[in-house]
Amino acid sequence: MSSIKKPLVGIICCRREQDTHYFHMVGEKYINAINKHSGCTSVLIPVEQPDEIDQSILNRMDGFLLTGSLSNVDPQQYNDQLTDPKMLMDTSRDHTVFKVVHSIVEKKMPLLAICRGFQEMNVAFGGSLYQNLEEQSDHQGHDFERNVPHDEQYGLSHHVDIINGTALHNISGMDRAEVNSLHTQGVRELSDRLEPNAMTGNGLIEAFTIKEADGFNLSVQWHPEWQPHNSELSLSIFSAFGDACKDYSSS
Repeated sequence: MSSIKKPLVGIICCRREQDTHYFHMVGEKYINAINKHSGCTSVLIPVEQPDEIDQSILNRMDGFLLTGSLSNVDPQQYNDQLTDPKMLMDTSRDHTVFKVVHSIVEKKMPLLAICRGFQEMNVAFGGSLYQNLEEQSDHQGHDFERNVPHDEQYGLSHHVDIINGTALHNISGMDRAEVNSLHTQGVRELSDRLEPNAMTGNGLIEAFTIKEADGFNLSVQWHPEWQPHNSELSLSIFSAFGDACKDYSSS
Protein backbone atom coordinates (compact mmCIF):
# COMPACT_ATOMS: atom_id res chain seq x y z
CA MET A 1 0.00 0.00 0.00
CA SER A 2 1.50 3.36 -0.99
CA SER A 3 1.71 6.05 1.69
CA ILE A 4 -0.72 8.25 -0.21
CA LYS A 5 -3.45 5.65 0.32
CA LYS A 6 -2.73 4.97 3.99
CA PRO A 7 -5.23 6.09 6.65
CA LEU A 8 -4.42 9.42 8.28
CA VAL A 9 -3.90 9.52 12.05
CA GLY A 10 -4.05 12.95 13.66
CA ILE A 11 -1.56 13.47 16.50
CA ILE A 12 -2.54 16.45 18.63
CA CYS A 13 0.48 18.63 19.36
CA CYS A 14 1.80 20.10 22.57
CA ARG A 15 2.32 23.87 22.60
CA ARG A 16 5.55 24.95 24.24
CA GLU A 17 7.66 28.10 24.39
CA GLN A 18 11.17 27.82 22.96
CA ASP A 19 13.53 30.79 22.55
CA THR A 20 10.67 33.26 23.23
CA HIS A 21 8.48 31.73 20.51
CA TYR A 22 5.73 29.12 20.77
CA PHE A 23 6.05 25.84 18.88
CA HIS A 24 3.55 23.07 18.20
CA MET A 25 5.41 19.81 18.68
CA VAL A 26 5.12 16.04 18.93
CA GLY A 27 7.74 13.57 20.12
CA GLU A 28 9.33 11.69 17.22
CA LYS A 29 8.75 8.30 18.87
CA TYR A 30 4.97 8.75 18.50
CA ILE A 31 5.29 9.69 14.84
CA ASN A 32 7.53 6.70 14.17
CA ALA A 33 5.25 4.29 16.01
CA ILE A 34 2.29 5.31 13.84
CA ASN A 35 4.25 5.42 10.58
CA LYS A 36 6.15 2.16 11.10
CA HIS A 37 3.86 -0.06 13.16
CA SER A 38 0.23 0.80 12.40
CA GLY A 39 0.13 0.87 8.61
CA CYS A 40 -1.04 4.50 8.81
CA THR A 41 0.41 7.94 8.16
CA SER A 42 0.67 10.49 10.96
CA VAL A 43 -0.48 14.09 10.62
CA LEU A 44 0.46 16.67 13.28
CA ILE A 45 -2.53 18.66 14.54
CA PRO A 46 -1.94 22.18 15.92
CA VAL A 47 -3.82 23.29 19.02
CA GLU A 48 -5.92 26.39 19.78
CA GLN A 49 -7.46 26.58 16.31
CA PRO A 50 -10.88 28.05 15.43
CA ASP A 51 -13.80 25.61 15.59
CA GLU A 52 -14.23 25.49 11.81
CA ILE A 53 -10.59 24.43 11.38
CA ASP A 54 -10.95 21.75 14.05
CA GLN A 55 -14.04 20.37 12.33
CA SER A 56 -12.34 20.46 8.93
CA ILE A 57 -9.43 18.47 10.38
CA LEU A 58 -11.74 15.97 12.06
CA ASN A 59 -13.54 15.34 8.79
CA ARG A 60 -10.26 14.40 7.09
CA MET A 61 -8.76 12.05 9.68
CA ASP A 62 -9.21 8.30 10.05
CA GLY A 63 -7.98 8.08 13.64
CA PHE A 64 -6.44 10.10 16.47
CA LEU A 65 -3.54 9.65 18.88
CA LEU A 66 -3.26 11.51 22.18
CA THR A 67 0.39 11.37 23.22
CA GLY A 68 2.31 11.54 26.43
CA SER A 69 4.03 14.79 27.39
CA LEU A 70 6.16 16.43 30.04
CA SER A 71 3.17 18.66 30.75
CA ASN A 72 0.17 17.73 32.89
CA VAL A 73 -3.54 18.43 32.71
CA ASP A 74 -4.48 21.65 34.52
CA PRO A 75 -6.05 20.54 37.85
CA GLN A 76 -8.81 23.10 37.35
CA GLN A 77 -10.12 20.77 34.64
CA TYR A 78 -11.05 18.25 37.36
CA ASN A 79 -11.99 20.79 40.03
CA ASP A 80 -8.78 20.54 42.04
CA GLN A 81 -6.29 23.11 43.30
CA LEU A 82 -2.74 23.11 41.97
CA THR A 83 -0.41 21.59 44.59
CA ASP A 84 2.94 22.29 42.88
CA PRO A 85 3.37 25.78 41.34
CA LYS A 86 6.32 24.46 39.30
CA MET A 87 4.24 21.80 37.56
CA LEU A 88 4.45 22.13 33.77
CA MET A 89 1.04 22.54 32.17
CA ASP A 90 -0.22 23.07 28.64
CA THR A 91 -3.63 24.72 28.80
CA SER A 92 -3.67 25.13 25.01
CA ARG A 93 -3.55 21.38 24.56
CA ASP A 94 -6.11 20.91 27.34
CA HIS A 95 -8.50 23.26 25.58
CA THR A 96 -8.13 21.56 22.21
CA VAL A 97 -8.34 17.97 23.44
CA PHE A 98 -11.38 18.57 25.62
CA LYS A 99 -13.06 20.42 22.74
CA VAL A 100 -12.60 17.68 20.12
CA VAL A 101 -12.40 14.35 21.95
CA HIS A 102 -16.15 13.84 22.28
CA SER A 103 -16.58 14.60 18.57
CA ILE A 104 -13.97 11.96 17.77
CA VAL A 105 -15.86 9.39 19.84
CA GLU A 106 -19.24 10.40 18.39
CA LYS A 107 -17.84 9.91 14.89
CA LYS A 108 -16.79 6.37 15.94
CA MET A 109 -13.27 7.30 14.87
CA PRO A 110 -10.47 5.12 16.30
CA LEU A 111 -8.72 6.75 19.26
CA LEU A 112 -5.54 5.70 21.06
CA ALA A 113 -4.40 7.63 24.15
CA ILE A 114 -1.03 7.27 25.89
CA CYS A 115 0.15 8.59 29.29
CA ARG A 116 -0.96 12.26 29.33
CA GLY A 117 -3.54 11.26 26.75
CA PHE A 118 -4.78 8.52 29.11
CA GLN A 119 -5.13 11.11 31.86
CA GLU A 120 -6.87 13.55 29.49
CA MET A 121 -9.42 10.89 28.60
CA ASN A 122 -10.30 10.24 32.23
CA VAL A 123 -10.70 13.96 32.92
CA ALA A 124 -12.65 14.55 29.69
CA PHE A 125 -15.22 11.99 30.83
CA GLY A 126 -15.50 13.34 34.37
CA GLY A 127 -12.76 11.53 36.30
CA SER A 128 -9.98 12.97 38.45
CA LEU A 129 -6.24 12.55 38.92
CA TYR A 130 -3.61 12.29 41.61
CA GLN A 131 -1.33 15.23 40.94
CA ASN A 132 1.55 13.30 42.49
CA LEU A 133 1.25 9.57 43.13
CA GLU A 134 4.25 9.51 45.46
CA GLU A 135 2.83 12.23 47.72
CA GLN A 136 -0.91 11.56 47.50
CA SER A 137 -1.33 7.79 47.23
CA ASP A 138 -0.04 4.34 48.12
CA HIS A 139 0.98 3.81 44.49
CA GLN A 140 4.73 4.26 44.60
CA GLY A 141 7.56 3.88 42.11
CA HIS A 142 5.80 4.90 38.90
CA ASP A 143 7.95 7.95 38.17
CA PHE A 144 11.31 7.78 36.39
CA GLU A 145 14.86 9.06 36.72
CA ARG A 146 15.32 11.90 34.25
CA ASN A 147 19.13 11.87 34.24
CA VAL A 148 19.69 8.31 33.01
CA PRO A 149 19.81 7.07 29.38
CA HIS A 150 16.51 6.60 27.59
CA ASP A 151 16.85 2.81 27.54
CA GLU A 152 16.90 2.88 31.34
CA GLN A 153 14.05 5.39 31.59
CA TYR A 154 11.87 3.24 29.35
CA GLY A 155 12.95 -0.09 30.81
CA LEU A 156 10.30 -2.48 32.12
CA SER A 157 9.17 -1.32 35.56
CA HIS A 158 6.21 -3.38 36.79
CA HIS A 159 3.50 -5.74 35.62
CA VAL A 160 -0.14 -5.04 34.86
CA ASP A 161 -2.97 -7.53 35.10
CA ILE A 162 -5.11 -7.41 31.96
CA ILE A 163 -8.77 -7.98 32.73
CA ASN A 164 -10.33 -10.95 30.96
CA GLY A 165 -12.89 -10.07 28.29
CA THR A 166 -11.82 -6.44 27.89
CA ALA A 167 -10.71 -4.83 24.65
CA LEU A 168 -7.04 -4.94 25.66
CA HIS A 169 -7.32 -8.63 26.53
CA ASN A 170 -8.95 -9.36 23.18
CA ILE A 171 -6.30 -7.32 21.33
CA SER A 172 -3.28 -8.82 23.05
CA GLY A 173 -4.42 -12.27 24.16
CA MET A 174 -2.46 -11.62 27.36
CA ASP A 175 -3.49 -11.89 31.00
CA ARG A 176 -0.42 -10.14 32.39
CA ALA A 177 2.31 -7.98 30.88
CA GLU A 178 5.43 -6.12 31.96
CA VAL A 179 5.31 -2.40 31.12
CA ASN A 180 7.46 0.68 31.49
CA SER A 181 6.44 3.50 33.84
CA LEU A 182 7.18 7.19 33.36
CA HIS A 183 4.36 9.06 35.06
CA THR A 184 4.11 11.27 38.12
CA GLN A 185 0.32 11.42 38.02
CA GLY A 186 -2.39 8.78 37.80
CA VAL A 187 -6.10 8.04 38.02
CA ARG A 188 -7.62 8.99 41.38
CA GLU A 189 -11.27 8.45 40.45
CA LEU A 190 -12.10 6.72 37.19
CA SER A 191 -15.04 8.17 35.28
CA ASP A 192 -18.10 5.93 35.53
CA ARG A 193 -18.27 6.09 31.72
CA LEU A 194 -14.95 4.24 31.45
CA GLU A 195 -14.14 0.54 31.91
CA PRO A 196 -10.82 -0.61 33.43
CA ASN A 197 -8.82 -2.90 31.13
CA ALA A 198 -5.59 -3.30 33.12
CA MET A 199 -4.45 -2.61 36.69
CA THR A 200 -1.34 -2.88 38.82
CA GLY A 201 -1.19 -5.42 41.59
CA ASN A 202 -2.28 -2.82 44.16
CA GLY A 203 -5.15 -1.45 42.12
CA LEU A 204 -3.88 1.53 40.11
CA ILE A 205 -5.76 1.64 36.81
CA GLU A 206 -3.33 1.52 33.87
CA ALA A 207 -5.67 0.99 30.89
CA PHE A 208 -9.32 1.65 30.12
CA THR A 209 -11.87 1.96 27.35
CA ILE A 210 -15.09 3.95 26.97
CA LYS A 211 -18.02 1.77 27.98
CA GLU A 212 -20.58 2.80 25.37
CA ALA A 213 -18.37 3.86 22.46
CA ASP A 214 -18.90 2.03 19.17
CA GLY A 215 -15.53 2.81 17.59
CA PHE A 216 -12.11 1.49 18.61
CA ASN A 217 -10.69 3.26 21.64
CA LEU A 218 -7.97 2.40 24.12
CA SER A 219 -6.17 4.49 26.73
CA VAL A 220 -2.98 3.24 28.42
CA GLN A 221 -0.80 4.81 31.11
CA TRP A 222 2.49 3.27 29.92
CA HIS A 223 4.43 4.00 26.73
CA PRO A 224 3.89 1.41 23.97
CA GLU A 225 5.35 3.85 21.43
CA TRP A 226 8.86 3.24 22.83
CA GLN A 227 10.50 0.62 20.59
CA PRO A 228 7.26 -1.24 19.81
CA HIS A 229 9.18 -3.89 17.86
CA ASN A 230 10.56 -5.16 21.18
CA SER A 231 7.15 -5.71 22.78
CA GLU A 232 4.43 -8.15 21.78
CA LEU A 233 1.91 -6.05 23.72
CA SER A 234 2.94 -2.80 21.99
CA LEU A 235 2.83 -4.34 18.54
CA SER A 236 -0.63 -5.75 19.21
CA ILE A 237 -1.90 -2.31 20.28
CA PHE A 238 -0.59 -0.46 17.23
CA SER A 239 -1.69 -3.23 14.88
CA ALA A 240 -5.25 -3.21 16.26
CA PHE A 241 -5.37 0.59 16.15
CA GLY A 242 -4.08 0.63 12.57
CA ASP A 243 -6.59 -2.01 11.46
CA ALA A 244 -9.40 0.04 13.01
CA CYS A 245 -8.20 3.16 11.16
CA LYS A 246 -8.12 1.24 7.88
CA ASP A 247 -11.68 0.03 8.45
CA TYR A 248 -12.79 3.56 9.28
CA SER A 249 -11.14 5.03 6.16
CA SER A 250 -12.94 2.55 3.93
CA SER A 251 -16.37 2.87 5.56
